Amino acid sequence: MPAASSSYSPSCSPPYTCRVVRRIADIPATVWDALAGTEYPFLCHAFLLALEESGCVSANTGWQPLHLLFSHPGEDTPCAALPLYLKAHSMGEYVFDWSWADAYQRYGVAYYPKLVSAVPFTPCAGPRVLRRDNDPALLPFLCAHMQTLARDLDASSWHVLFPEPALGEALGAQGLLRRTGCQYQWFNHGYASFEHYLESFNSRKRKNLRKEREKVRDAGFTFAQLEGAAITPALWERFYTFYASTYHARGRKPYLTLDFFQRLGNTLPEHLLLILAQREGQPLAGALYFKGGDTLYGRYWGCTQESQFLHFETCYYQGIDYCIRHGLARIDSGAQGEHKIQRGFKPVPTWSAHWIARSDFRRAIAEFVEEEERHVHGYLEQAAEYLPFRKGLELSSD
Repeated sequence: MPAASSSYSPSCSPPYTCRVVRRIADIPATVWDALAGTEYPFLCHAFLLALEESGCVSANTGWQPLHLLFSHPGEDTPCAALPLYLKAHSMGEYVFDWSWADAYQRYGVAYYPKLVSAVPFTPCAGPRVLRRDNDPALLPFLCAHMQTLARDLDASSWHVLFPEPALGEALGAQGLLRRTGCQYQWFNHGYASFEHYLESFNSRKRKNLRKEREKVRDAGFTFAQLEGAAITPALWERFYTFYASTYHARGRKPYLTLDFFQRLGNTLPEHLLLILAQREGQPLAGALYFKGGDTLYGRYWGCTQESQFLHFETCYYQGIDYCIRHGLARIDSGAQGEHKIQRGFKPVPTWSAHWIARSDFRRAIAEFVEEEERHVHGYLEQAAEYLPFRKGLELSSD
């Protein structure tokens, strides 16, 4: 990442001042949300505040907040912000750099701490540089400032995870290494109903999906779609049991706490959708979604009783049905899950951007991401061939 660009040079009078804020609570919600907006729920002040005040995000958990506020000289009101964390590990990021950390360790060099601009535990693409306007001087200044901050903190690197495509390209133009990944998303092409959606499938895949749904119904499950205030404290406790079970089954501690979810229920109800799978009136599984401007984000799932295809119904088919009925454009289903392809979730590229302080490691990592990108693009093309749509529809895009 260059220290200078045509828009900004450290030798010039700086176009911005920058302030580091160690708690989101020290930034007024109105100031932060004026920059972040409300279309992308995971950077709302209330979401980040719930993470910090519930103790899920802190120096103790390896996520030390260091949010940056940028202002024009002589102005008090910030015109831009950057969510930022000083990380002591690579957990909860979903852009895997364990091999990079291992290489540093083999050469006796510290990879941690590192700086990360992301939403903790949330692999959903969205804004990362929050700004009031599109001043071309901001990004060069920010990147130059991040170099200085990294050196001051003895951080090995700066990573921007799941940025919007335009920001990923802009960071690449500033000299960051651009890394490509893959996720699976569902797109609403004006479907009138779930059955209308299934009409786009080829005959065999359509029959298979209908059988999956029938098996869930035959097992006695019914579903409730609860929004906002309809999610009672008792239901939050029940849902947390589901969520925690997915971690306990793997012998791990959940990243998030009941307190975190309860705080969201109080402060961000308009963004929440809880789908409960019930049998004989008892909730046995649940999936928590977040509603954005035109997107439904599938985030957390769990169950206390396994049943064939229950996961697919709760996490995918119920969400698709909700999007169709409410006119939402897509479902962002988060990380991993090739099984989503045959259910109509299209493989799509994701991005991250990385500044590596040491030139020797930067060269090696640049070669790695270049080779990885070729493999990812090859996979995206091959995976799209397994989409269930009838010929001529399988490459339909957003």
